[in-house]
Amino acid sequence: MTQTQFSPSITSRPTYSQLQSHGGSPAILVADGSGGQALLDLIARDASVLDRGQIFFVTAGTEFGAQLREAGAKAYHQGLFFNEILTQYQAALAQATMATRIYLAGSEGLIGHATAEALAAGIDAGSIQGEHRGGIARRMQCVHCKGMTDDVTTDPFTCSHCGLNLFVRDHFSRRLGAFQGVCVDAETPGEVPETQEIKL
Repeated sequence: MTQTQFSPSITSRPTYSQLQSHGGSPAILVADGSGGQALLDLIARDASVLDRGQIFFVTAGTEFGAQLREAGAKAYHQGLFFNEILTQYQAALAQATMATRIYLAGSEGLIGHATAEALAAGIDAGSIQGEHRGGIARRMQCVHCKGMTDDVTTDPFTCSHCGLNLFVRDHFSRRLGAFQGVCVDAETPGEVPETQEIKL
């Protein structure tokens, strides 16, 4: 599968490229869905990325888990959801050295969440790479109640915390690892545009 090509947008919207190996540097590799194939492609280009590497993989609906488990990383962690392996990921970040590289692949939601965790742990943004593979579901923060909703695929969508109808903006907060959603009918309550699938 090739990388997803997104339409030009505002400056804060993340951009992605193919993962590039930094050889045998300490590495934390995180993926979900089709991102598993991106990690396998990276390993095929330079297996030394696993010399001091740990893999964290969200397995729901994918067939890459067995291949990644057998790839030869120093450690392998998997869960059906990112939150199931979040504690182990945070522990790996806490033990990371200045030379540690973070490789993220898969959905925008996973890349954003994993990036925010890495930045909060003090990892330099220049040490973090992301390659988008798969769907375009977003991780959204409601700017009104600050609640997070994962896997948003429609615009507008209903906040899972406060119930407001939110407009899906391209504005992205790297600190939070989420796109921002604002009330679509604040000035005209009840006048909500027809729901559409989010486009690239």
